[in-house]
Amino acid sequence: MRIAIVGVGSIGGILLGSLADSEADLIAIARGNNAAVLSEMGLVLHTPEGSIEVVPPERYITVDSAAQISEQIRGTCDVAIVCGKTVDTPLLAQISKEILADDGVALTIQNGLGNAEALAHQIGRERVLVGSITHGAMRRSEGEIEWVGRGSVIFGGMGEVIPNQVESLVDYLNEVNLNATWVEDYQRIIWRKLLLNVAINPICAIAGVKNGALLEINSLWLQSVQAMREAAIVARAAGIDLGDIDLEGYLQKVVIATAENRCSMLQDVMAGRPTEIDSLCGAVVLNGEAQGVPTPFNAMLHGLVKGIEKSPEFG
Repeated sequence: MRIAIVGVGSIGGILLGSLADSEADLIAIARGNNAAVLSEMGLVLHTPEGSIEVVPPERYITVDSAAQISEQIRGTCDVAIVCGKTVDTPLLAQISKEILADDGVALTIQNGLGNAEALAHQIGRERVLVGSITHGAMRRSEGEIEWVGRGSVIFGGMGEVIPNQVESLVDYLNEVNLNATWVEDYQRIIWRKLLLNVAINPICAIAGVKNGALLEINSLWLQSVQAMREAAIVARAAGIDLGDIDLEGYLQKVVIATAENRCSMLQDVMAGRPTEIDSLCGAVVLNGEAQGVPTPFNAMLHGLVKGIEKSPEFG
């Protein structure tokens, strides 16, 4: 099976480094300096257990996302796992379309709403898988990833028919201990992940703290829970079945598992990059408006993070 990791950042690095221990044929799609380092030096992965694994560049084919897809890659991939930022989804969806075989499937494990729909627009709903990953990671530098906490990967399909590649993909992911599970309700996956993201990302980004601080500072924890509960009300108003879920217990479990992680939004803020706040708290606000549900707390978090993004212009 040829598997492409589309967007090798921190989470993509975990997938690339882990799948390197399998027999999968791997494609690493990154951009700029990161693509150059992966191509020339390989990937360095610091595992949660403290070991350091080095994946040589010969183990995978590196593709710069800004370059034209070569005939060696075009139309050859069985699976494209899309890990990049939501701001890059239009480009990543186009790349996925170009690299996938005619019956290939794309799995998005991105944050926020709208990514699966963008992929479906390019390749069709029946070929789109939607997932959530709770493994925690930070990028130390170009080509060097710190895997700070183990978690799981769950995913389902947008279409009514389960694609042929699903069983093999689950087997590959579990072979390298990524703890993968197939589920039937993809909307539940998306919204449960969104609940975690609005609870963790904006508050850690604003406060400038690692995930574990949410449990150490009670005022931050209360804000996280409030953002999560507000998003859950919107989800249920939209007809999403979240299942029998203890929201605080669910959040606590993930925060403990990723306590040493700097969430992706905090990493973006520290690097001066655009964040994914529009597809997280912004999406909650928009969906709340559509359902007639007030979302003042998510609206405030959205505004604060947008302010941080723009702050260099007013310094």
